Amino acid sequence: MRILLLGYGKMGKTIEQIAVERGHTIVGKIDLQNRADMDALAVGDVDVAIEFSSPESAFENIIYCLKKGWPIVCGTTGWLDHRAEVEALCKAQSGSFFYASNYSIGVNLFFRLNRMLARLMNGHEYQSSMTEVHHIHKLDAPSGTAITLAEGIIEEMGNVDGWKLAPDAEEGYLQILAERRGEVPGTHIVRYESEVDTIEISHTAHNRQGFALGAVVAAEWLPGKFGVFGMNDLLKI
Repeated sequence: MRILLLGYGKMGKTIEQIAVERGHTIVGKIDLQNRADMDALAVGDVDVAIEFSSPESAFENIIYCLKKGWPIVCGTTGWLDHRAEVEALCKAQSGSFFYASNYSIGVNLFFRLNRMLARLMNGHEYQSSMTEVHHIHKLDAPSGTAITLAEGIIEEMGNVDGWKLAPDAEEGYLQILAERRGEVPGTHIVRYESEVDTIEISHTAHNRQGFALGAVVAAEWLPGKFGVFGMNDLLKI
């Protein structure tokens, strides 16, 4: 399969390594310095694009690929204010778009566990909160994974009106503490506290391999399908 990489930082390089090991060809490595090189690629040169750039570049890259007719897998977070526009264009173009805030299989199982726990906690006297820790290079806060976790809690619990970053969360809101330390790949802790006890679930990534492998697997799965997809479609969970 011929893969176009959009974003060639640490994640892009890890995706490249895994894709090549799985027998795929990288037909382009696009970053801010060489973005014009995309214009030299014909429609038939690319089977699928994998987008892990930055919040500022992601939306433009996604639109470009959809208009070009290239299936695109996106893992960049921080651009979701434009998601409705992307999905409308994907439908109008009969395109293929796959988005996940996190491509790790373990994290996606954690998403499901998070919803199950929130459902159990609903109606009990507990205050929910979350802590997420990432490397100092991460540009958005909270992380896309934290937002997905928060959305799951909000949908399952009747006493949570929304989420806000610490320390600005007032009563009725899920407080998210976003920390940036060293080279931490990603840690997410969901916490329920009462006067008598605390319940926590957590996911800790040890490296970027799980995220990158999931993105490559999604890229292998997407060509030939039309519409907007996510990890639930891929994993059937």
